[in-house]
Amino acid sequence: MISDLLFVYGTLMRGFDHPMAKLLAGNAEFLGPAQCCGRLYLVKHYPGLVASDDPADIVHGELFRLREREAMLREFDMYEACGEGFPPPTEYVREMLKVTRADGSASEAWTYFYNWPVKELPRIASGKFLEH
Repeated sequence: MISDLLFVYGTLMRGFDHPMAKLLAGNAEFLGPAQCCGRLYLVKHYPGLVASDDPADIVHGELFRLREREAMLREFDMYEACGEGFPPPTEYVREMLKVTRADGSASEAWTYFYNWPVKELPRIASGKFLEH
């Protein structure tokens, strides 16, 4: 499935003072808060999302509809160092996941999953990066 939706949960969220967050805000429509099933870890000054089958593991973030999807995804792939030319295993991988909006509706959206071991990383148990 090809989606123009992007779920973000860290430094790309609104209000975060980062050039890539500003790029997203200027090239996408903010659709509102959303959440997914997963676990959030503090990697350094940024978080990493890891998939989880446990419905109690919730990660909170924001959902955007990208304008010029391909161009924007290329930009974010470069930012997350997982686009063309980055040798595997990359720190992040872009994949589709199911997200739930505040009104309870579900959507399929792109997101960036953390792709390296998390054993030594602190978990953000609340699933909310901006509150850690």
